[in-house]
Amino acid sequence: MQTLVGWHIDMEFKEEGDRTRAAAMVRLADGTEFRSHGTANRHPSDPEQLRVGEEIAGARALMELASQLLQKAHKEIDEVSGRTSHPLR
Repeated sequence: MQTLVGWHIDMEFKEEGDRTRAAAMVRLADGTEFRSHGTANRHPSDPEQLRVGEEIAGARALMELASQLLQKAHKEIDEVSGRTSHPLR
């Protein structure tokens, strides 16, 4: 199988007290860019584990990116097929 294109996702994290914020960005081969954000909040009684906050905030940002990619794909399918938009499944 030949790889035709690759995507690179940039993700940055910022820690602010008990809150971790993630910002993600992907640039597609057609030049489209999608950006998303995710957050995680540590309960005050939980031990400080920065990695866990990053994983949760990062996962939430990636889920938002996935939703944006699905919407783009559905729109492109509709444009080619002449159908109306699909609800997200």
